[in-house]
Amino acid sequence: MTQIAMLFDLDRCVGCESCTVACKNENNVRLGEYWSRVITVGPTVKAPTFKFPDVEIYWLPVLCQHCKDPQCVKVCPTGASYKREDGIVLIDKDKCIGCQYCLMACPYGVRFFNKEEGIMEKCTLCAHLLAIGEEPACVKTCVGKVRTIGDIDDPNSEISRKVREAGEENVHQLTDVGNHPSNLYVLHKRYATWRSS
Repeated sequence: MTQIAMLFDLDRCVGCESCTVACKNENNVRLGEYWSRVITVGPTVKAPTFKFPDVEIYWLPVLCQHCKDPQCVKVCPTGASYKREDGIVLIDKDKCIGCQYCLMACPYGVRFFNKEEGIMEKCTLCAHLLAIGEEPACVKTCVGKVRTIGDIDDPNSEISRKVREAGEENVHQLTDVGNHPSNLYVLHKRYATWRSS
């Protein structure tokens, strides 16, 4: 079994948005849409004091989670949204009728309706670059080396090695509502505001 996923080391992210720019440039993403974006979390009062001025801030990259059980695929009436054998969730633009059911089904708000073409769009993990042995644009451009891509189901992959090195208690997912997101985030205990399932 194969599941291509991305690991984000949030301790290294400085919120520079180079990943967002790289994604928009590589994929010709329309103005106002973001297949990959970075959310600022905080400032919040941090542990162990939970008192001002002991505050912290971190940045959270958010993109398609290429879920193991993607709800967007289940609700698509035409089969336009589909999951490849390597775990990447894509949209076949020729089959998409722009009904936006997938947009409503996605718990992370990472699908976008292209009004000009009347179709849905989202992060593809730059599948076109992976096919020629290159990394996604966001990974190549990341100045902090925050992102690692690979087969999370392969215990010998770089992404699996980094997950082990981080320690189970420091590896998180976005909230799982039965869709089983594949992407993982490393965030150490010093942050009090992280929520994981």
